[in-house]
Amino acid sequence: MKRRNKHTIILAVTATGISSVVTQVITIRELLVQFSGNEFVIALILFAWLVLNGLGSLISKLVCSYAGKISVNGLGWLLLCLAFLPSIQIFSIRFFRDVFFIPGSCVGFYPTLIFVFFSIAPYCVILGFILPYSFFVIRIFDHDFSGTKIYIADNLGDICGGVLVSFVLVYLVTPLQSLFIINLPLLLTTYLIFSISYKNHFFILTLICFAFVILLSGIFLEVYSLSPHKGKLVYYKESCFGRIEIHKDNDQITMFKDGIPELTSNNQSLAEELVHYSVSQVAKPKKILLIGAEAQIITQLQKYRPDVIDYVEIDSEAISAMLLFGIIKKIPALNIICQDGRAYLLKSKKKYDAIIVNLPEPATFQTNRFYTRQFYKLAKFHLTTDGVLGFSMDGYDNYLSKVHQMKISSVYNTVSQFFNNVLLLPGQKIYFICSDNPIKKDIPACLEKKSILTSYIKYYYHGNITEERITELNSLIEKKAIQNSDTSPYLIRVVFLQWFVKFSSSPLFFSIVLVGLSIIYLFCISAKEYLLFSTGFMTMGAEILVIFAFQIFFGYIYFQIGIIITVFLVGMLPGALLGEHLVRLNNKKHFLYATDTFLIFFMGFFSISLWKWPDVLPIAFFLIFGFSVSFICGFQFPVIFRFNENSNKALSSFISADLIGAAIGALFTSVILIPYLGIIKAAIALMCLKLTSLFVMATVIKNEKN
Repeated sequence: MKRRNKHTIILAVTATGISSVVTQVITIRELLVQFSGNEFVIALILFAWLVLNGLGSLISKLVCSYAGKISVNGLGWLLLCLAFLPSIQIFSIRFFRDVFFIPGSCVGFYPTLIFVFFSIAPYCVILGFILPYSFFVIRIFDHDFSGTKIYIADNLGDICGGVLVSFVLVYLVTPLQSLFIINLPLLLTTYLIFSISYKNHFFILTLICFAFVILLSGIFLEVYSLSPHKGKLVYYKESCFGRIEIHKDNDQITMFKDGIPELTSNNQSLAEELVHYSVSQVAKPKKILLIGAEAQIITQLQKYRPDVIDYVEIDSEAISAMLLFGIIKKIPALNIICQDGRAYLLKSKKKYDAIIVNLPEPATFQTNRFYTRQFYKLAKFHLTTDGVLGFSMDGYDNYLSKVHQMKISSVYNTVSQFFNNVLLLPGQKIYFICSDNPIKKDIPACLEKKSILTSYIKYYYHGNITEERITELNSLIEKKAIQNSDTSPYLIRVVFLQWFVKFSSSPLFFSIVLVGLSIIYLFCISAKEYLLFSTGFMTMGAEILVIFAFQIFFGYIYFQIGIIITVFLVGMLPGALLGEHLVRLNNKKHFLYATDTFLIFFMGFFSISLWKWPDVLPIAFFLIFGFSVSFICGFQFPVIFRFNENSNKALSSFISADLIGAAIGALFTSVILIPYLGIIKAAIALMCLKLTSLFVMATVIKNEKN
C-alpha cells in the first residue's frame, strides 16, 4: 500500500510538470500578444515565474519544517487548484489588461512588471509549493526517499509538456483547448491522491467535476474573451507565428497580429507613400521585392506593370486572412513566398529593381533585424545597379525627441555604409530612400513622367513635404550615432530607454533594487546554495541569450519559444540521472569543478561562434548549446544535494536558490546585459559570474567531506 501511494505521488508530480510547462508557454504567448510582441516581456514573465516559484518553495519549507503541517489531503487540494487555475489565469490576463490599461495603448516597464506578477502569482506560488511539499508527503511513506527522484519526476513531466506544446498542441488547438487537454492527467492524479485518504468517492468526484467544468468552459468562452471593445471580431486564428485577428468596424477591416494593428483597409495614402516614394526612383522597375504588406499596396505596385512582385511573408495563415478579406489583391505578377524575409534573401540569388520593407518599428529583436548592418548589406547585394531600397520609421509633427533622433540617426548611419545616397522624407512616417543613384525629391513629377495616377501624393505631397522640412529633417542626423548590428543591437537599447522616457521613469531604480536585493540574498545563503544560484543564473541567462539570438537570426520566436524551453528542460533529466549515479563514487568536489569548467567552456564557444559565424549557424547549434548547459545544470543538483545527506530542509533551500538565481539571471541578462553590452559581451559576463563559483569552491568548500 505504501509503495502504491508513493508511486501515485510521483505520478502526480510528473503530471504537474506536464501542466506547468504547457501553462508557462501559453502564458508567455498570451502576454506577448497583450503587450505587442515585446520580447522583454518574455524576460519579465520568466523572472516573475521563477521568483514566485522560489517563494512557493520557501513557504513550503516554513510550513513543513516549522509548522509540521504535512498531509496527503493537503497535496490533493493543491493539485486541484493547480488544475483549474491555468484557464482562469488566461481569462484574467485578457480581461484585466484592458481594465487597468487603455485598450491598445503602450504600457510602461513597471506597470507591465506589476501586471505580470499579479496575473500569474496564484498559480506560480502553488506550483513552487507543490514540488518540495510532495517530497515531504512521500517521506511519510518512505523516510529514505531521495529528493533527486522528485526532481527527476518533475523534470520528466516538464519534458513531456514541452514536447506536447511545441510539436503537437501549437499546430492543432487553441490556447484554452490546450489547457483543457493538458490538465486532464492532472485531474486524474488528483483523484488518485484524494483516494488515498478520502473514502467518500462522491465528494472526490464532485471536486474533480468542478475543476473539469472550469476547464471545459474555457473552450466555449475563448472567442468571446477576444471580442474587441469597438467593432466585431470576424476572424481569429492561432498560427505558429502569432495570433491573427480581423476586426470589422463599419466598412473598415483591420488586421491585428499579436495585438498590433498591422493593416487597415482604408489607408490608401500610406500605401501610396510606401510604394511611390521608392519605386518612382527607378526608370523601369521589372522585379520588386515586398517584405511586409499594406492594404492596397499591390494595387499601387501594379501601376508600374512589373514582371514580378515577390511578396515575402513568414506566416501562411496571415496571407490566407489577407486574401480572404481582400486586404491584398491577387494579381498574375504577384508571387507569394511563405518564408522569413532575411532567410529568403540569404538563400535567393535574385536581383531586384526595388526592395520595399514595410515592418513595424525596431522595438523588438524580430523587427530590429531588418534595421541592422547585416540586413542592409544583404539588401544591397540583391539590388540591381540602379535599384532602390525603401523603408520607414515612426514620423513626428513639429518636434523630434532626443531618443527618436538617436534612433533615426543610428539607422541613417548604418544604411549609409552601403548606399551612396540616402534621403529622408517627412510624411506620415519618416521614409528612407536608399540608392547608389541620385535621388529625386519631386515625387509627383516622377509619377507624372511615368503617367502614374495617385489620389494622395498628386494633391498633398507639396503641401506636406516642403524643401524646408526635408532639409530640416536631414540636418537633424547625428553623424556620430552608433551603428546598429545583429549582435550589438543599439536600437534595442534606445527603444528600451525610450520605453522608460515615455512614462517619465528610469531603469536605474529597478537595476539598483535588483542588485541590492541580490546582494542581500547572497549574504543569507550558504556556499553550496550559491553554486546552484550561479548555475541557475547562468542557465537562464543562456536561455535568454538563445531566445534573443534565435529571434535575431531566424525571426520567429513566438513559434519556437516552446521548443527552446523544452530543450533546456530535456538536458536536465539525463544530467540529473547521471549525477545521481556518479555521486556514489565519492568525489563530489571534482564533479563540481568539472561541471563549472564545462559551463564556462560552452559559453565561451557560444560567444566565439556568434562572433565568427553569425549568419551560418544552424538552428541545431542553438538547441545543442541549450541542451549542453541544461545537462550540466541537472547534473549539479544531485551532487550538491548529497552534500547535505538528503535532508528535507536542503531540498527546499536548494530548489529556492536555483529558482531565484534563474529568475535574476533571466531579468539581468535581458534588461541590462543584452541591451547595454550586446549578445556576445553578455555571454562573456555570464562566464565571469561562473568563475566566481569556481572561486567559492576553491576557498569555501575545500574542507568539506567528499
